[in-house]
Amino acid sequence: MERYEADIVVVGGGPGGYVASIKAAQEGMKVVCVEKEALLGGTCLRVGCIPTKALLETSLRFYEAKKVFHEHGIAFGDISIDLKKAMKRKERIVNTLAGGISQLFKKNKITRLKGQAKIVSPSEVVIDEGTVVQARHILIATGSKPAGLPFAKFGKRINTSDEALAYEECPKHLVVIGAGAVGLELGMIWNRLGAKVTVLEVMDRILLGFDFDMTKKALKAFEAQGIEIRLGAKVLAVHEDDEKALVEVEGQEPIQCDRVLVAVGRAPNTDGLGCEEVGITKDKKGFIVVEKGYKTNVGGIFAVGDVIGGLMLAHKAMEEGVMCINGLLGKFAELNYDAIPKVCYTEPEVAGVGKTEEELKAENREYKVGRFPFRANGRAHTMGYIDGEVKVLADAKSDKLLGMHMVGPRASELIALGGMALEFGASSEDIAMLCEPHPTLEEAIKEACLAVASKTIHL
Repeated sequence: MERYEADIVVVGGGPGGYVASIKAAQEGMKVVCVEKEALLGGTCLRVGCIPTKALLETSLRFYEAKKVFHEHGIAFGDISIDLKKAMKRKERIVNTLAGGISQLFKKNKITRLKGQAKIVSPSEVVIDEGTVVQARHILIATGSKPAGLPFAKFGKRINTSDEALAYEECPKHLVVIGAGAVGLELGMIWNRLGAKVTVLEVMDRILLGFDFDMTKKALKAFEAQGIEIRLGAKVLAVHEDDEKALVEVEGQEPIQCDRVLVAVGRAPNTDGLGCEEVGITKDKKGFIVVEKGYKTNVGGIFAVGDVIGGLMLAHKAMEEGVMCINGLLGKFAELNYDAIPKVCYTEPEVAGVGKTEEELKAENREYKVGRFPFRANGRAHTMGYIDGEVKVLADAKSDKLLGMHMVGPRASELIALGGMALEFGASSEDIAMLCEPHPTLEEAIKEACLAVASKTIHL
């Protein structure tokens, strides 16, 4: 039996865990990180964010070659996709980035152990019932897993996002249950590659949590690309056999397809972790409850990332990992959750940070709105992607920025300016006074802020 001693043992090598490990090591702590998978990086890197974006890029280029390039005077013969080669590219990217994290662990002298960790006391973790790690602190960063449905048992044709990222051939008809970011991104990938895609959403809108105005515009754009989206569609049952799947929807004809993607959210990943044995408190949904400083109710044990709920985003987990270590060292450890952007990487992209208009109305807060369409932006025209707009929400009296939302080209990159403005307490006038390079998409943000005071230049 091997034994290790450390200042902190981090359970989980995903975004929250590996970033916390590196931060702790940089601060002089002796760190052990336990990860049961062969690759570091967690769901985000292995079977989530990174492989999804890799396939989104591949599918976008394929779609553009078929539908868009002719507008630029670029002509091809027959266009086809080598799916096996595309999947190899995706895996190459994943392996390269995971290898990069391993190198960072070596650089920072972090001990990485592979196996299933179980917490047996506030200062001891056992791995695969053999190796023991004793530490002053334990940080849980085990992330999340795809949530299931009681009437849709995962199998050959009823899949999670993990399987949908590795189909060996393009489905003829893919049914996606859930119109969140995961379902829409994967639905768009396979739609571009040739599948008929039907998205079923029980709510009366897509992308719950994003600004409603933005999601309405995105819905129209997605449907224009051939994705069928049924709102208010309650799935009653899903059946499968070797050849097909059948989806029963309340008040509608059953849908026969060859693949079903269940994308209804994610659940905390705490199986076999030993939370119950050491008395760690969880909420009704199974998420670990934490207090200020990411402390659990058990002294010496902390938790960050998806496993504690809230926004289930890789960048949120990363920052929580940093703040948790800062707190242990008595440094600044306050994370501004209002300044954390969220993004759906479809085309057009949808992004937002801060308060939505619906939230401000619910708070009875007085606010002003500024809008600017990408259709009036020169850079958007040169790119050929002019759908969508930027929307800015500011306090009616102080002009302090309250929220920024957008649907359109490269919104995932543009939204960082909104997060920065919120973090520094900027007003819409502050952003409107910036001298943006021309022509750029960022000019749409400046113009939306000018619109708050009804002073747009190019509209």
